[in-house]
Formats: sequence, C-alpha cells, structure tokens
Amino acid sequence: MDAQTILIIGGGIGGLTSAIALGKRGHTVAIIERDPDWSVYGVGIIQQSNVLRAAHELGILDSYLTAGVGFDAVEIFAPNGARVARVPGHAVAPGLPANLGIGRPALHKLLGDAAKAAGADIRLGVTATQIEDTGDAVVVTFSDGSTGRFDMVVGADGVYSDTRAAILPDAEVPEFTGQAVWRYNFPRPAELNALQVYNGPTGVGLVPISETLMYMYATTPEPDNPRYETTGIAATMRAKLANTAPAIQSLARDITEDEGVVYRPLVAMLVHGPWHRGRVVLLGDAVHATTPHLGQGAGMAIEDSIVLADEIAKAAPPEEAFTAYRARRFDRCRYIVEKSLAICHGQIGKGPPVDNAKATADMFAVVALPI
Repeated sequence: MDAQTILIIGGGIGGLTSAIALGKRGHTVAIIERDPDWSVYGVGIIQQSNVLRAAHELGILDSYLTAGVGFDAVEIFAPNGARVARVPGHAVAPGLPANLGIGRPALHKLLGDAAKAAGADIRLGVTATQIEDTGDAVVVTFSDGSTGRFDMVVGADGVYSDTRAAILPDAEVPEFTGQAVWRYNFPRPAELNALQVYNGPTGVGLVPISETLMYMYATTPEPDNPRYETTGIAATMRAKLANTAPAIQSLARDITEDEGVVYRPLVAMLVHGPWHRGRVVLLGDAVHATTPHLGQGAGMAIEDSIVLADEIAKAAPPEEAFTAYRARRFDRCRYIVEKSLAICHGQIGKGPPVDNAKATADMFAVVALPI
C-alpha cells in the first residue's frame, strides 16, 4: 500500500510502537493521547525475548538494552519460600538476554522519542469525539474542536477503548477476574539475576528493572472489587503480604510510601469477532486484554504493531490488511489471554491450580515462534 495518512488513538505502548512501525514504512502518522501530562506509573515491566526481537525489527533494540536490565531465567518458589524450579528463557539471538526488566517511565521515554524520530505528530490532552468512516477516508472530530481526514485510524486506547465502543458496540467487554495486582519499587539485591515468582493464594514476583532497582508485584483475591484510598494504602499492601514467604514478609516492612503503591484490579477480555470496521482497526488491550500472570500484555501489543504495519504494506484495501492482521494475531493472543487467566483463576480458587513452572516454559516456547 502506498504511503497513507494514519491516526493512532492512544499514546501508550501499542500506540507508540505502531507509530514507529508505520512511520518507518513511510506513512504520515498522528497520535492523540487523552492524558495532557502523558504520564505513566513509576514501576516496571517485563519484556521477554519476543519483545526484544520486535525491538530489533523496530530499530530500537539498543535503546531497550541501555534502559533496562537483562536476565535469563524465571525462578519459581513454593509458598514457604523454597525454590522449586528455575526455568530458562529463550534468547532470540546470541548475546541477547532472554528477558528484560525495564522501568515504565524509561520505556515510555524511549518509545516516545523513537515515535517522534519516526515522524509522528503527537497531540496531548485530545480525544476523538466522533469517528465517521466515509468509505474512502475517516473524518475525525477532536475534543479541541478541530477535525482531520485520514486514510485509516488505529485504536490503541486500552482495555476500556472508546474506539472499540464506537466501531464494535456489540463486542466483548472487560470482565473483572476477582483478583488485583499491587506493585512497589525496591532497591535491587546484587544476587537477584532472575524473575522470582512465589506461588500461593497471594502470588508475588520480584523483577529486576535496572542495576540498582527492582519491583515487587503481588496478586491478591479481591472478590468485591474494592477501591483503596491513597492514604494508608502502603499499610494495606503490607497487610496483604502477611502470610507470604519469609523473604517477602521481610521486604514488605519497607513498603512505607503511599504514593509508591500502584494498585490495579485485574480484568480480561478477548474480542472473538472482527478487530476492525471499515477503515478503523484496533490493537493491544483494546481487543485482547490479559492479566499479567505470563508477563505478555505489552509484548502482544508490540507484536500487533509490527504485524499491522506489515499487512498494511502488503494489501491495497485497508479491510484486506486488517483481516489478514487479525488472522495472524488471534491464536497467539488468545493463548496468552486464556493461559494467563487460568493461572489467575487457579490462585483464587475459581479453577484448578496451574503449575507455574510448566506454564512459563510453555509460554516461552510459544512466543519464541515467529510472528
């Protein structure tokens, strides 16, 4: 397809990597992001081998490696703290780590810088109030009163996507799982050279994200989907860790800053039908929101971005490109959503317990396959 004018709705990981992939192919890209401050919460994220392969394809691998810290295994611990397995990752090339931990602010900056370098025009504090597909173009009215005409629109606006609601009003919607995740940053011990996963009713992980920093995540049963006030939330998180392994209880004493706690109820969703309508297409959490139990939410969005740009390059009609993009992505994304949700349900008694070591090894094998 010749160079197109493309609007991306959402300036998160999926939107930014789409801008990079499309911009490098010669398309004119604009991004709108509703948050005027373009902020991200200050904890970390796991990027596995498939993401490093994608980063290489996007031309940003060196930035990734500089901004984060690599590690090559996942260690699984029993609820009492005994290590039961060390699962090696799959490096995509010699000399590369199998996994990368990176702080979200660092990731956000490197993706934003790369999107701008690829030519993206980024407008903050702006939303799309109307999307009209005229057949030969998409006319978008923005919240600042302006309008724009685009060859296609990419909805990368997250799990509660307004774009999805506008173009696919009958599609699946996010469902609360009964579980939530808590996150907090700590100094990284020198001996932490893997993602450490502690099993139990409260699942806990320790993730290196720099030479000096790691973060803890903890998944807890929250059947009534409560909301917690910022004041006192550090004490609440400490209390949630009261019956975990001794090493985790020891770390929990240092959870003291309310502002450092990030709490999020976990939802899941998979759109089984089309991922587009006309010249408007969706990607990332807007069509396949996963719980974080396999660490692949961002990875799936980044892979979406590359496959979408690839199919747009191959096909003349946008709908043909969008159909081919979904066909390449659906089974892989369904695997991540369903297997992650099975771990979640096993932890809270809504399903049989899952062997985390086997689930992790199986996932590594799946995502090592080409996209």
